[in-house]
Amino acid sequence: MPGKLTVIGVGPGDPELLTLKGLRILKEASCIFVPKGREEGSSLALSIVSELLDLSGKEIVEAYFPMRKTRGATEQGDLDNQWNKTVEGVLSRLTNNIDVAFITIGDPTVYSTFYYLHERLLDLNPDIIIEIIPGVSSIMASAARAGVYLGIADERIAVLPANYMSNLTDTLQRFDTIVLMKVNKVFVQIRQKLDEMQLTDKAVYVARAGMQDEKIIYSLNEVTDSDLNYFSMVIVKK
Repeated sequence: MPGKLTVIGVGPGDPELLTLKGLRILKEASCIFVPKGREEGSSLALSIVSELLDLSGKEIVEAYFPMRKTRGATEQGDLDNQWNKTVEGVLSRLTNNIDVAFITIGDPTVYSTFYYLHERLLDLNPDIIIEIIPGVSSIMASAARAGVYLGIADERIAVLPANYMSNLTDTLQRFDTIVLMKVNKVFVQIRQKLDEMQLTDKAVYVARAGMQDEKIIYSLNEVTDSDLNYFSMVIVKK
């Protein structure tokens, strides 16, 4: 019988936020695929898992995924080759009756690298079994750490990657809570826009929620360049 692929969200950084089900499956898995944003870098997802279980004797396969901000870019050049290489690696193990775990930061269904692979895996073998184990997303973790509730009753919530700034004014006007993810490269523009709309005092900046170097800053004017981080967001609660 072919192996099974289980995709596990390991949470935003705090090892204690990994679910019991996710931890059990990782303990049972003989092969774990680990996404990385840089070839020479380490994997945050793997560092979370390594604090909770002994990885000795398990096959750890690193999957390099260069960061791109648009879905269309995934079909280009080296990035396409990297994903195909990972797909082939997963399928070869499943074909050899090896169960595979694929770990991802946060939740697999929220802006996760895995779904770029999902379609390719099923295109090549529609019969493979894929189970998704949800994880705590950075959105929920950041709100909890900052003490901000995201929505109640009929309030409307918007979540968007901060790089997509074209409709920010409209979004800020129409929604009660706005979560802007990965704000590091456009933070100055975001702060200016919030100033223009007199919403600066309604916003909080959170970076690396739940990690040892977590930062929560309630005054956006106090955020400096050294505070900015890839794993960051601004939550606006009107």
